[in-house]
Amino acid sequence: MTGPRLHLGVFYTGVGQQYAWSDPGNADHTSIDTVVQIARTLERGLFDAFFLGEGLRVRENRGRVLATDVAGRPDAITQLAALAGATTHIGLVATQNATYNFPADLARRLATLDLLSDGRAGWNVVTTDNAWTGENFRRGGWLAHDRRYDRAAQFVEAAKAIWSSWADDAIDGTDSWARPGSIRAVERHTDLVELAVVPTLPRSRQGRPVLFQSGDSPGGRDLAAQHADVVFSANTEYDKAVAYAEDLRRRLASYGRSPDSLRILPGAGVVLGATDAEATERAEWLRREQLNPQRAIGFLEQYWGKDLSAYDPDGPLPDIDPEEGELDPSRGTISIANRTGKLDRIREWRQLAEDKNLSIRELVLAIHPRERVFVGTPTRVADEWAHYVRTRAVDGFNLTPHRLPGTIDDVVTHLVPELQERGIYRTHYEGTTLREHLDLPPVA
Repeated sequence: MTGPRLHLGVFYTGVGQQYAWSDPGNADHTSIDTVVQIARTLERGLFDAFFLGEGLRVRENRGRVLATDVAGRPDAITQLAALAGATTHIGLVATQNATYNFPADLARRLATLDLLSDGRAGWNVVTTDNAWTGENFRRGGWLAHDRRYDRAAQFVEAAKAIWSSWADDAIDGTDSWARPGSIRAVERHTDLVELAVVPTLPRSRQGRPVLFQSGDSPGGRDLAAQHADVVFSANTEYDKAVAYAEDLRRRLASYGRSPDSLRILPGAGVVLGATDAEATERAEWLRREQLNPQRAIGFLEQYWGKDLSAYDPDGPLPDIDPEEGELDPSRGTISIANRTGKLDRIREWRQLAEDKNLSIRELVLAIHPRERVFVGTPTRVADEWAHYVRTRAVDGFNLTPHRLPGTIDDVVTHLVPELQERGIYRTHYEGTTLREHLDLPPVA
């Protein structure tokens, strides 16, 4: 295939409001049968990667479990190890936290997955600053927000050293199993990473796990430019995607890396229909399912700082004043950008609700940030994706399905053939490793 190629992954949903788990058409997404079914469907659709999220603790709202958001997240590496034997080509990407894991241990577990899958493993590097996750590890918040990426950079550098510690010809098999001097010990003594280890595993056929990175802050972008092979970004709107790609490629150059050494795959939803009108109707239904009455109340509770469960979601806004003080940055799921200025924001919401006579739920539907969803016929969506990839705004998308297996079945059956017809999507796998699927340069 000549010209730009569209790469596709799927973020297999665990906890998150994008997954309409109340839909009776959804399968049990924690069942191994469902996971295997989805992965095999993705292979039939020639996807690059099956991407698993990770949650070290269920989400909270004001220090309490957010009941409407608990869908379950089995350990990612364990699930993917099971898939290694049930699939043959698709990449297997595990989200793993660099804040609360230990480099030597996590590097070994990811290397094991890479060997079991014969070079199909990936690691999505994430960080955490919230106190409720830290409490699982007796550390509270542990790291200040601006230090998370310092540890992540030191962590990833140590992991890469561990993965490269075996020479390619280390396994001798003559006088000794491994050639003397072919395995290097790895030591790191920094302010945030301390280890001394003799690695126990050789390289896989792709050299090491492919590194994914999620995060849009300046620290996250620098970490991606320095170490990542793939970026799972939030910049899906076309103009924002172009600006993000240009910024990231400038940062790559500052680390001596070429533009083709990194793939940009923003997260995106997709809703298909036989007509544009049908797809739009499905998308609006989905948004109302995602922002159901319980979630609407929970959203306002984060800003009011009070229990609002006694209020009717279809009634007027709470008639009580919010708690003083800004939002606690270590709890809840509010974005960093929205953690200040809450009193001004609430005054604006009251005025909007009064002007338009909106209930709590109607207000939340109006003000809640919209997830970027591509909506339309397969022809329309394929045309839009072709424009994105041909202009290098993105290298592909990491899809966030709202129904399982329905969303995946629709994409593979109806959208993939349209992408192939436009010459931007593979018609067969040309390699077997994840690095080959992504057209990434070999590991040095």
